[in-house]
Amino acid sequence: MIKELQRAISQHQHIQIIYLGGDGNTSQRILRPVEIAGDRLKVYCLTRRAPRVFNIENILAIQPVVIRSAV
Repeated sequence: MIKELQRAISQHQHIQIIYLGGDGNTSQRILRPVEIAGDRLKVYCLTRRAPRVFNIENILAIQPVVIRSAV
């Protein structure tokens, strides 16, 4: 997972995650990862339109977001 996050940061790629919150609920977010700081991931959350910090161990799934342009 760390390698996928590092690749997304270096390639300026948006990702979609499923995250387990502190309250036990899961949420799905689209993010622009900015930095890995220890066990935390600093991002700009496109879902909430604000900077956020996520605990990496609570990220359940990650996948790149493919943005298709209209032809």
